[in-house]
Amino acid sequence: MKVNLMDIRRQEASYAAEYEAAVLDALRSGTYIGGPWVEKFETEFALAVQVKHAVSCSNGTTALFLALRALGIGPGDEVITVSWTFFATAEAVAAVGATPVFVDVRPDTYCMNPALIEAAITERTRAILPVHFYGHAADMDAICAIAKKHGLYVIEDCAQAMGTIYKGRQVGTFGDAGCFSFFPTKNLGAAGDAGAVVTNREDAEKAVRAYKVHGSGANGLEVLEAGYRAQGKALPENMPRGTSKYYNYLIGYNSRMDAIQAALLCAKLPHVPEFVEGRRENARLYNKALAGSGYTTPFEGEDCRHSYYLYVLCHPNADAIMEKLKEADIGCGRYYPIPLHLQGAFAHLGYRTGDLPVTERLAATSFAIPVFPELLEEERAFIIKTLLENDQ
Repeated sequence: MKVNLMDIRRQEASYAAEYEAAVLDALRSGTYIGGPWVEKFETEFALAVQVKHAVSCSNGTTALFLALRALGIGPGDEVITVSWTFFATAEAVAAVGATPVFVDVRPDTYCMNPALIEAAITERTRAILPVHFYGHAADMDAICAIAKKHGLYVIEDCAQAMGTIYKGRQVGTFGDAGCFSFFPTKNLGAAGDAGAVVTNREDAEKAVRAYKVHGSGANGLEVLEAGYRAQGKALPENMPRGTSKYYNYLIGYNSRMDAIQAALLCAKLPHVPEFVEGRRENARLYNKALAGSGYTTPFEGEDCRHSYYLYVLCHPNADAIMEKLKEADIGCGRYYPIPLHLQGAFAHLGYRTGDLPVTERLAATSFAIPVFPELLEEERAFIIKTLLENDQ
């Protein structure tokens, strides 16, 4: 039998009528960018995450970029983050002109190790950017305490963590901003690219809204005025003022969410708890079956409710096992084969092999297996059987 690592077609088939009705309504509305569906999604997503503001955008990478810009992070600044993540995390930092400073992750959660943060802080540090990785939450109490002590912003990368709970709260609500991706395979996935920034800060919300639409309108004017005030200056008297999209106050971007994506996300959002529970049940059964084997199964901290966007195993012979899985037509993958501190794009930062030992070990020994909620019992049993047969 062939088992895909991720199979979104099964979910689409199960909820076809519901999903298609929402998309068709958006298509027939004639409003394809912004409009009622986007507003509805922002309202409902904010309620689901339990945060004051949710601002939709074009994708998860853009969400990170917009959050950094909204908090004034730019050239000359440093942002402490992890190397064990998708490229977009540090790419967004570099894209605003700042420098990513990489610290290692914990060997159990695979998330940022708070014990290493303070040693990485310099006079140029402006923010900490933890990643809730694979669906496990970073240690936000410790990270936020360090940030408060040193006067730093906290921006949470929640791209892999929709439905992840830390101490009773959805991740993304602990820092100054949280950034989500709705890539199709995510726990809450669109039919294309989409993302969102959540925040309890009104100034950040207004800035994100302005930057995502070419720095225009009332939000753009308000952000510009705040910037001038911070410098002790007044706006130029002869500057044109208006609130339409043709009055541009900031150098922004075209980073809007399409209405069709918003409509689909609205249809999917109420089902996220059952999607996550399906992943958790598969993970539980994997953990039980692989207990006592040579595989290191995912850790779940007492303060965290893992959402299992990915179910990742570690094994000294990971490469050979992955080959056996592929021979058996079982989807698997390494997330990620090259840590960011060793990527060519960051070669100028001077990191070397051995600088982040936990991260580098994970890159060599970890791999993901199917955990999507629609996985069939016989498929799961076949995966377990293949893993145990190749545990050597």
